[in-house]
Amino acid sequence: MASLPARTRYRYSLGSFVTGPFGTVPGLLLLKYLTDTMGVAAGVAGLIVFVPKAWDVLFNPIAGRLSDADMVRTGSRRRFLLFGGIGVSILFAALFAHPGFGGPVPDAIYVVVVFLLCATAYAFFQVPFNALPAELTDSAEERTKLTSIRIGFLAVAILICGGGAPAITEVIGGVAGYRVMGVFIAVIILLATLGVYFGLKDAPVGALRPNTVSPRELLRTLAQWRPFRWLLGVYFVQALGIGTVLAAIPFFAERILGSSGYSTLLFVGFVGPALLTMPLWPKLGASVGKLAGFRLATAAFGVGLFGLLGAKVFSLPVTMVFVAFCGVGYAGISVFPLAILPDLISDEEERTGETRAGVAAGVWTASETLGLALGPGIWGLVLQFGGYQSGLDANTAQPDSALTAILLGASILPAVLILFGIPLLRKSVLERRS
Repeated sequence: MASLPARTRYRYSLGSFVTGPFGTVPGLLLLKYLTDTMGVAAGVAGLIVFVPKAWDVLFNPIAGRLSDADMVRTGSRRRFLLFGGIGVSILFAALFAHPGFGGPVPDAIYVVVVFLLCATAYAFFQVPFNALPAELTDSAEERTKLTSIRIGFLAVAILICGGGAPAITEVIGGVAGYRVMGVFIAVIILLATLGVYFGLKDAPVGALRPNTVSPRELLRTLAQWRPFRWLLGVYFVQALGIGTVLAAIPFFAERILGSSGYSTLLFVGFVGPALLTMPLWPKLGASVGKLAGFRLATAAFGVGLFGLLGAKVFSLPVTMVFVAFCGVGYAGISVFPLAILPDLISDEEERTGETRAGVAAGVWTASETLGLALGPGIWGLVLQFGGYQSGLDANTAQPDSALTAILLGASILPAVLILFGIPLLRKSVLERRS
């Protein structure tokens, strides 16, 4: 098949400005929005953030089957992309609209319902978006190029939305700040959706179609595929740590560093070094080996997180050095699992003579989504055990136990989760056989 036009690659990759904001901003701000503007208890807020994302994991297969059926009828998945993306845009703005029903319970119910609907709409966008590379081209080389550009767009989307959202809430302040932020992100999602929909209007459709895998076949494959289970375990635990870090940032900025305005600085200080060093990690992996590079990246992330333990006594520049270490390590632990996974898939397909890419992609996505969703849930429990006092504004006084919980929960807890990957990165299981 002929090479995809560059415009097709870039127009497809605009979808990262839908997946990036939805995957980042709620994990970064929603829990604090619930505790500090609605007065929802921290443990309940953590559960509210977790449940809709967990629903997303369960609903994805249903959305996939519906998308497959529509593609067979119409010859395209673009309609699902359009309606799913528009739904995410409208519901994201509604999520942070804070109608104010007069108490924490009705307000919390409103957020749960809207977030569930938003996650459902997101599934209708995400599933066809992930299926498109296999349908736009049957060339593995072209799909690699397509994915590389998409990842680049995703990094930019995360930087813009993850850095811009806290800045907007801080500059405007209070409930109004969250409302404006919700509309700002919603507009980005809407424009990206329209860009993908109209941009792919005349795009080619290849011969490949995603395979539908039965639950029995999925379980059989995972039971027999030990290296994949091992790598998936590392990926899940580290996604859990990353989800905890994202949820901790606004609390850490305000209660440990002394100003909620530092949230944007922390996020940019984390993502910026990740963007700069992401291209360097594959070169290091080619030199010392992928597993060795993965271990080094994990150690760098862990060192950075442990360094945050001294944030109350360090100067801000010193703290930001440790934040940068976290970002450098984050880049590596993002790169190496995706570099090792194709090796495992190829080995398994050669061993069994059966296709494994579809099964791996589905389980991998579900694992990441679940890990990133559980992180804020764990963070909510940390705040609850620390005695964090929820209120209707961010100025509610906090006991020393809550401040200690924030400090330890933003440093030691995610460090342990991230570093737990090192003993799981076993050469005997994961290194490709020659």
